[in-house]
Parts: sequence; structure tokens; C-alpha cells
Amino acid sequence: MSVFKQGMRGLFISLWFMFLTFPIMVIKVDPIERIVRWRWENCLYIGVGTFLVYFLLQYLLHRKLQSVESNTEKDNEPRESIIHRIIANPQQRNIMVGILLAVAIIFPYFSSSYQTNVMTTALMYVVLGLGLNIVVGMAGLLDLGYVAFYAVGAYTYALLNHHFQLGFWTVLPIGGGLAAIFGIMLGFPVLRLRGDYLAIVTLGFGEIIRLVLENWGEFSKGPSGISNIARPGFFGMEFSLDSAIIYLYYLMILFVIVTIFIVNRLQDSRLGRAWIALREDEIACQAMGIDKRKTKLVAFSLGAFWAGIIGVVFAAKTTFINPASFTFLESAIILAIVVLGGMGSIVGVIFGALVLILLPEYLRALSEYRMLAFGAILVAMMVFRPQGLISNIRRTYRFDKTQSLNVK
Repeated sequence: MSVFKQGMRGLFISLWFMFLTFPIMVIKVDPIERIVRWRWENCLYIGVGTFLVYFLLQYLLHRKLQSVESNTEKDNEPRESIIHRIIANPQQRNIMVGILLAVAIIFPYFSSSYQTNVMTTALMYVVLGLGLNIVVGMAGLLDLGYVAFYAVGAYTYALLNHHFQLGFWTVLPIGGGLAAIFGIMLGFPVLRLRGDYLAIVTLGFGEIIRLVLENWGEFSKGPSGISNIARPGFFGMEFSLDSAIIYLYYLMILFVIVTIFIVNRLQDSRLGRAWIALREDEIACQAMGIDKRKTKLVAFSLGAFWAGIIGVVFAAKTTFINPASFTFLESAIILAIVVLGGMGSIVGVIFGALVLILLPEYLRALSEYRMLAFGAILVAMMVFRPQGLISNIRRTYRFDKTQSLNVK
């Protein structure tokens, strides 16, 4: 494409972005003075900035295509990033894990309660992302109703605590177990579905759960929700608000460590290899003798179990829940964590959760522009790293001719 055509295309894209962002960037209503302020300079900034960013992206894409063409043989081999090399080296991995764990332990003592609370929320989404990673990243089953299992766990604790005064630790396995049962109930009708059809059915399942909770007032208190939910205790000890925040933060660190250990063991197990085979080619997987129905149901139930566990934690953390907390947007955020981090990659999902949850909070300084900046970062990520932040390197096996056996 010639420079003139690229310039015209960049101009058209700039005008289009100026049109799309016009209501947000230019028009500002002052309700006190009852006037409309026209900020035309912002429109100019958007146009010039978009034009320059377009040429920068074209230059980077051109460089990327050149590197691909000049290194076709090298591109056939899996590329290992610095993080992959650290993970592959046990000594470096242990040192890195020790440093991160030490930073996580001392974090509440060097930050405010608000920062600790935000980090607790991020750790909750780490566990949710790892749970959905079993279903989407490993088994390849697109689930858009994952928030339904999250809601089942939260309402299990809220209702049992409200009516029977059951504590957090008593309800924790119950919430996870009920969510796993709902996962199996969802799995049975969709065993024959794949792709978009599976996504539509799971989306409908999530909306059904939300609407039932919203309209069945006698059971779930309807839109008013359930309040005064007890926070987690420790052998009957009562905590102040700040102490409860720190205690829940350390609980989430424990849950993250346990989840990473279990998911990693599952990934390397026979069941994990069956999930990966199911994701790659369902027909070939079935032809090799793998029970497709059982494999799918186990994936749905295990993913739902972790969502139910975190649902119980969410209800205990906020002490109030209502159906508005479990909309489709929550499922979309958790799915974005898995896709952005790298499908099937445990480390990638952790990074994806931290980026997607912490970034909007720390972009609050940009006020009304933070979601625009957040969206731009996601778009740039999808252009330059479509495989995710830390993709899962596919294992390969090679035959070394120099070490072939000498048969006598």
C-alpha cells in the first residue's frame, strides 16, 4: 500500500474516531449552571493522536511481517519468553515464587485497607479465571454463563447464614458442591453442542439463574438482596473491619496457592491431557477411546466448583449481595481474563486477572477517560499479542538421530 493510500486511510480512521468519541470527549453538560460546554480541543487531540497511532501501528506491523518472512524456519519452533525460561528452570522458579510470596505477605502492612481490599478482589478473579480456564482454556468449551455458578455459591452462603446462622467455613464446601452440581446440570443438555451454540446455551443458563434470583422474592429477597452476611471467622474470634480485610486477603492468597497447585496437577494428569485432546479435535479424541461425555461433565463441574467457592468468599467479603452483582458483564470479564492472559496458561491467567482488575482501579486518575484508555490497551493487546500475555507453549517431542539405539 502506498504512502498516499495509507495517509487517506489514517485520515478516515481519525475522522471516524472523532465521530465516535464526540459525545464523550467534546460535549460536557454542567448541571449546576445548566449549560453545555464544547471542548473542541479534545476532538483535535483525538484526531491527531489517532492519526499518529495508526502510522505507528502500521510501522510495527510491517516490522513484524518482515521478521516473520526472514525467520520462517525459526518461527516453526516454539518461542520461549523470559517468563517461560524462568518457569522451566526449577531454581529460578523457586526464587521467583519465594519473592512474590514474600511481597504478597507483607503487602497489607505497607498499604492502606483500600489497596488491600482491591488486591483481594484481584485474587478472587485469579481463582475465577483459573476455574474458567479449565472449561475454556483446557477443554475448549466456550462458557458465557460462568457467573451463574458464582451466584450459586454466593446465595448459598447468604441464605444459609441468614436462615440457619451457618458460618463461613461450614458453607464453603457446600457452596462449591452445589455449584458443581449445577455445572453437571448444565453439562448434560449441552454435551452435543459446540462453538457458538454452546456459548448461546450457557449464556441463557446464566441469565435464567439471574432472573430467578431477581423475581423469586420469597426465596432470594429479589432485587433488594440479602444484607448483614457474616464475615469469615477464625475459631470464634471477632475481627474489626481492618482486621477482617487483612484476614480475607490472606485467605485469598491461600486459595490462590491451592488452586494453582490443583489446576497444575490436573493439567499434567491423564484427565488434563484428555481435556486438551478434546479441545484440539473432538472427533479424534472420541476415536481414541476417551469418554467425551464424562470428560466434558468433569470440566464443567470442576470449573463450577471454583466459581462456587469464590461466590461464598464474595458474599462474606461484601456482606451484601443482590442479583445485580451477577450480570453477563461478570462472565465477560472472567472470559476476557482467560483470553487476555493466554488460554490454557496458568501464569497467563494470573497476569491477565491482575491487569484487567487492577488497571481500571489505578486508571481512576484519568477520570472519565479511564475506560477509553482501558479499551485502547485491550485493542493493542489483541493486535500485537493475540495469543495472550503469556501463551502456553505446546509440548513437542523430537527424535535425536545422534542418540539412536544400536540394535545388535
